[in-house]
Amino acid sequence: MIFQFLGGLGIFLYGIKSMGDGLQKSAGDRLRDLLDRFTTNPLMGVLAGVLVTILIQSSSATTVITVGLVSAGFMTLRQAIGVIMGANIGTTVTAFIIGIDVGEYSLPILALGAVLIFFIKNKKVNNIGQILFGFGALFYGLELMSGGMKPLRTLEAFHDLTVSMSSNPILGVVVGTVFTVIVQSSSATIGILQGLFAEDLIRLDAALPVLFGDNIGTTITAVLAAIGASVAARRAAAVHVIFNIVGTTIFMILLTPFTYLIESLQSALGLNPQMTIAFSHGIFNVSNTIIQLPFVAVLAYIVTKLIPGEDSAIEYKAKHLDPVFIQQSPSIALGQAKEEVLRMGQFSVKGLEETHEFLINGHQKHSENAYQLEEAINNLDRKITDYLVLLSTSSLSEHESEEHTMLMDTVRDIERIGDHFENIIELIEFKKANKVSITDKAMKDLQEMFELTISTVKEALQALDHKDKDAAIDVVKKEEQIDQMERKLRKQHIQRLNEGLCTGQSGIVYVDIVSNLERIGDHAVNIAEAVLGEAK
Repeated sequence: MIFQFLGGLGIFLYGIKSMGDGLQKSAGDRLRDLLDRFTTNPLMGVLAGVLVTILIQSSSATTVITVGLVSAGFMTLRQAIGVIMGANIGTTVTAFIIGIDVGEYSLPILALGAVLIFFIKNKKVNNIGQILFGFGALFYGLELMSGGMKPLRTLEAFHDLTVSMSSNPILGVVVGTVFTVIVQSSSATIGILQGLFAEDLIRLDAALPVLFGDNIGTTITAVLAAIGASVAARRAAAVHVIFNIVGTTIFMILLTPFTYLIESLQSALGLNPQMTIAFSHGIFNVSNTIIQLPFVAVLAYIVTKLIPGEDSAIEYKAKHLDPVFIQQSPSIALGQAKEEVLRMGQFSVKGLEETHEFLINGHQKHSENAYQLEEAINNLDRKITDYLVLLSTSSLSEHESEEHTMLMDTVRDIERIGDHFENIIELIEFKKANKVSITDKAMKDLQEMFELTISTVKEALQALDHKDKDAAIDVVKKEEQIDQMERKLRKQHIQRLNEGLCTGQSGIVYVDIVSNLERIGDHAVNIAEAVLGEAK
């Protein structure tokens, strides 16, 4: 019984994941962008949360993406609250899918999915195959779990537990919470609950508190994702917990009328047991969202008080690019664009500093911060370039046209700096994963080159900000030092290789990091030369 249940649970969980992955690939991997772009207010956030959760079949995954966006500064806490509410509604779709009783067709659906994955060389068809395979696996896993649970009706201990849950609903909430925390999927625990209810192993008044507990248990994933993240990300995870606890509390108070409502729906619509639980889940989450949506500001205030502290997350969206200035005052618009370019440059400096820290101590938080900064640089690259293209249609003086061209070039250089420090992070990750060791002397040289490169980029941005000719000349000199250092370090590496002091793998990592730093120096000098050209 235990083997059949655990095997069925494993196939069910894999089915959900496979179906979600296939749906995500078919929809195009732009879910993060969807959440970033369509969360202008809490209501839009709810709709975006519903849509993304339906596509990836996991409210936990949606909440984790949201926590990441809040941590990176792409989304405010209030926007995130809407998405979290929507994710809870979106996850009910899985329960409705389970409610459609197609278990007897699960194996042919699995087989069809496998044929589309393995025998047809087309990505779109492969994605559809993955969806079908996941769909079939989900139902096959449910069939196995149901079969495994049938003997439970003969166990006196299980019968006593269900009776206890009927007389003490709080016990049901605790059971649902703990089991979902263990399994890490509310869809799985609700699927099991549907199976128990279908086999007449649990009464509706005992099943509903377990259902509410499942919703609390699913918040553990977001809580784990927020550990070590920014204050805003921890607050977003706390909102998820509070939202579900408040909803459970409200519905536990109204348990008797809610049970009566579900029983009435079951008889009026002729719902099967699985669909009865699906409707209960859907009504609970939709009602909970409707009740709490007007209190988004209150929820934000509560978690701000519960989790005090200044939020370290930087606002990575463009701050200065107001399109109104393009028509009314192109010269002010040009100044605004320059301010945004300088912000983008500061992100590149921070990204380089985080990459340097990652090289020194290998702490994962530094690589995560650097990746977020690189993403922010790419985002600003698109926004600033679009703004400057619009600005080029305005009437600019000769001097303003030169500055416009210089800003376009500088944006490209800063974006390339972001690409290069991302390359370095990947090299350091390769070094860690493959246990590649770099000698102490080589490490010391790398750190020295890193410090010189960071100071060169900083000075190039200073030259751009103040149109400082002396700083720009200094950057050109420093870049020559970086070039000399690159040649010197390559020679020293070949010498170490000949003496057998380092391996070929460590050499590849070392030389590639040096090359990327040298190219960052080239982009810094491009910015400085643009300033010198303008000064002329």
